[in-house]
Amino acid sequence: MNTIQIMPAPPSPTTTLSRPIELYVFIDPLAPNSWDLQAIIRKLQVNYNQYFTLRFVLSTELASLNVACQRVNSCNSEYEEIDVSHPVLPSIAVKAAELQGKKAGYRYLMKLQEYVLLNMKNVRSCSTLLEIAKEANLDIQEFQTDFQSLEASRAFQSDLCITREMDVEEVPSFVFFNENIEDEGLKVSGNYSYEVYEQILEELLDGELICQQPPSVEELFKRYHTLSTKEVASIYNITEQTADRELKKKMLQQKVDRINYEESSLWRLK
Repeated sequence: MNTIQIMPAPPSPTTTLSRPIELYVFIDPLAPNSWDLQAIIRKLQVNYNQYFTLRFVLSTELASLNVACQRVNSCNSEYEEIDVSHPVLPSIAVKAAELQGKKAGYRYLMKLQEYVLLNMKNVRSCSTLLEIAKEANLDIQEFQTDFQSLEASRAFQSDLCITREMDVEEVPSFVFFNENIEDEGLKVSGNYSYEVYEQILEELLDGELICQQPPSVEELFKRYHTLSTKEVASIYNITEQTADRELKKKMLQQKVDRINYEESSLWRLK
């Protein structure tokens, strides 16, 4: 159920930001609707990145975190670890990737969601999570060490604490805070259209938003690596047919590859 409500200030004080809005996005990385949410976030970033900072909070509902961590930590080698599979492991893997930096964590999360969308491999298994780390260009040795560390599991537990403290009961949810930490935040639970989030940004900033010009297609793919036809159409405000035609040209130029799934397509930087 979609809801919008006023919230108290964030649980931890935030410093004054050069970008006046702080946006928390609560997601379950294994949820099937995560790709649609990602498309909205990307369009917001392309158009209004100058106004907000973004923080993803993993909110997977799991009662057996300790059991999963014990199974991973009890492995004596990566070969024993390969067959371990559990729904909590993707979230811990994202946190392990974040220990290599925010950008590394974001790359890993985007690649994980791509695997979930294509549904080709078991993303709950350690072997697939390691494969994703390689594709996300992480330091593999460091990732394996961090994946088995208490720091990664505690970081995930911290996300679950934030979820409880902000009374987030549904994913996805957005929580907007402005730079005045005494002001209440605005929680938006459920899925809404892009225009709703755009309007909220405008109201929080109490002024007209200045939309940035989108980058070239080549620059867009360097930034996000994998996009759907629908995403490209939305970002450039063109029809899906026009987007598909232009992307086919890029494919003929050997700049992108096409991945078919269900009734649509993903395009990946070559």
